[in-house]
Amino acid sequence: MSAASNAGPASGHDAHAHDAAHGDHGESHGSFKGYMTGFVLSVILTAIPFILVMGDVLGNDRLTGLVIMGFAVVQIVVHMIYFLHMNTKSEGGWTILALIFTLTLVIITLTGSLWVMYHLNTNMMPMHMHTR
Repeated sequence: MSAASNAGPASGHDAHAHDAAHGDHGESHGSFKGYMTGFVLSVILTAIPFILVMGDVLGNDRLTGLVIMGFAVVQIVVHMIYFLHMNTKSEGGWTILALIFTLTLVIITLTGSLWVMYHLNTNMMPMHMHTR
């Protein structure tokens, strides 16, 4: 037998071993139940901050802003788990590093945005607007 004829079945076997090693046993990455769970959680995590703002439930603008940022971070994690299928077992744990990096960027972006908006509001408002 030639080396080429031996490579065919062996390479097919290696492909199955590769799939089994990575936990892919012919299953799709997501199920209908998983996608629906993610969708329902996303709707809830969007509706709660909307209700908090529209109903002025907390009565404190800063507290409301912090709570909304908390819901935003939780919603990002829900999207990463249910829609991007990221967990600690897949790809040798590299996805947990992606999660940490994403959360770090979100915290920096949200904190920086709030800081800029606060200082713009404080420093750019005309004084005559406060006296009326």
